[in-house]
Amino acid sequence: METTKAWDWAAAKEDIWLRPSEESYYLAERWKAQKRQTILDLGCGLGRHSILFARRGFRVTSMDLSADGVDHLKQWAGREHLAVQAQTADMMDLPYETDCFDCVFSFHVISHCDTLGIRRVIAEMLRVLKPGGELYCTLCSKDSWSFHSAGYPRVDKNTVVKTDEGPEKGIPHFFVDLDDLLELFAGFEILRVRHVDDCWFDGAKRKSTHYFLLARKPWEAS
Repeated sequence: METTKAWDWAAAKEDIWLRPSEESYYLAERWKAQKRQTILDLGCGLGRHSILFARRGFRVTSMDLSADGVDHLKQWAGREHLAVQAQTADMMDLPYETDCFDCVFSFHVISHCDTLGIRRVIAEMLRVLKPGGELYCTLCSKDSWSFHSAGYPRVDKNTVVKTDEGPEKGIPHFFVDLDDLLELFAGFEILRVRHVDDCWFDGAKRKSTHYFLLARKPWEAS
């Protein structure tokens, strides 16, 4: 199993990591309408989504492997007088009780492991969600250029390690196709899956492809 490795946030120069993703605004409205209260931001990074959810009145618990990221979030939340509970932790071994969150949100995070590791992460997310709780997460798609054409070294048939300079240097990336995703999340009720290709950004053609998954923990064990 590939050991997890934190992002090097000192090498992250783009301000995108401080701005919430488009999807998070929709989820904040969805989960408010459902009267959900507690959210785990799994892999919070610098805190962009934790802050968004806390501003909207959710009780937010945040974790990340990077102590620098967690410290940044704590300072940010302190400046805004937001009660975010943030700590350094490993997504393969979440330090939370079973059935304790209404929602788990994990954006461009859980793919940062190998084929064995992803199963542990998914099992942990299922464990900490309350019955009927919702999960929103993203996974890297095997349609991505970085999987099939970049020439990165492979850990296993589904996992490469990025070698480019930047915050992700040395970080494993696990990739799926739709059949892989459906098998991995068989313990959930899958509500929706989108397959999105970011084909133009930073002024050039790209092919950065991800799956976006919305799922629910069953009310009763199958």
